[in-house]
Amino acid sequence: MDKFRRTALALGASLLAAGALMAPMSAAHAQATAPTNAKLKVGLMLPYTGTFASLGNAIENGFRLYVTEQGGKLSGREVEFVKVDDESDPSKATDNVNKLVKRDNVDVLVGTVHSGVAMAMAKVAKETNTLLIVPNAGADAVTGAMCAPNIFRSSFSNWQPGYAMGEVLAKKGVKRVATITWKYAAGDEAVRGFKEAFEKGGGTVVKELNLPFPNVEFQALLTDIAATKPDAVFTFFAGGGAVKFVKDYAAAGLKKSIPLYGSGFLTDGTLDAQGDAAEGLFTTLHYADSLSVPKDKSFRLNYAKTFKLQPDVYAVQGYDAAQILAIGLKATNGDVSKKAEFAAAVEAAKIDSPRGAFTLSKAHNPVQDIYLRQVEAKENKMVGIATKALNDPARGCKM
Repeated sequence: MDKFRRTALALGASLLAAGALMAPMSAAHAQATAPTNAKLKVGLMLPYTGTFASLGNAIENGFRLYVTEQGGKLSGREVEFVKVDDESDPSKATDNVNKLVKRDNVDVLVGTVHSGVAMAMAKVAKETNTLLIVPNAGADAVTGAMCAPNIFRSSFSNWQPGYAMGEVLAKKGVKRVATITWKYAAGDEAVRGFKEAFEKGGGTVVKELNLPFPNVEFQALLTDIAATKPDAVFTFFAGGGAVKFVKDYAAAGLKKSIPLYGSGFLTDGTLDAQGDAAEGLFTTLHYADSLSVPKDKSFRLNYAKTFKLQPDVYAVQGYDAAQILAIGLKATNGDVSKKAEFAAAVEAAKIDSPRGAFTLSKAHNPVQDIYLRQVEAKENKMVGIATKALNDPARGCKM
């Protein structure tokens, strides 16, 4: 009898141990084979505090607006949102994205604004083969050296608006330009794009000024600009930093003597706070407030009705991130595991955006018109097209 009991106990322990070992495997199998009518978990990793908070909120609003227009479902799957405040802090980025992927088991990642944080998101997305749609951060490497079949961008590369403005100023005959930005990926790459086109057109960048992100103590650098006396200044700032820079530039008396030009984020989503200091400024971007695009008219109306706010480029990029997701899901009948079919559908699509129709390159960055805009009565009004269908060079992409 004792021998029988010992054998039974040993067998029971073995079964328990086998069950424990199989549990993670079963969970992983269940996730991989989840029915396509299950809830679609979208992980929003965006800045909800700090200098970029308003940008994060606009992106989320745009994304939610598109989902709402589809009845709250994409390819028959009800959308569930899981949110993380990334605080625009690259040192927290890997932990934050891993929470969404490994703890919350999201089907797709959507984020972010800060280029340094986006790079960490792209790294984890590649390692885990999780779908990632970047609705703002322009870090060139995301669709360059870090490119992957499961990574897409609904916004721009930092190179694009900078390059377009370089072409504009070179064609205007401007010869000597100083640049100023935060010392981080977005600023560095925007200036590089500008410099590439401007010098190709015969201009010279006589001084490159920067300060640590998110520092907004500009006075010493403005004094340097006044002493250098360039023909013009090119800048990249966004959010709260852009507000203060534009106001400080005008207050220093430089606006009247040295024209200020910028990547469009200088004046997008910031005009109310900048007031008269922004009036007349020229910027380049893939969106403007006065586009004669039917999709833009319906988008702006629906956005204003829903959120009691006027949309900006960040809202457009969030809206188009949802469009990209919807296109891929339609091709796979809602199955996010079919990455190759998802990518093929998005690469073949012509996306009907409020900015005007655009496509995605093989590196999954938008091929899009870049507009020359001028601030007039608190609107970024289109003056013309700075560069038609500008395609980022995707340097380093091996896909």
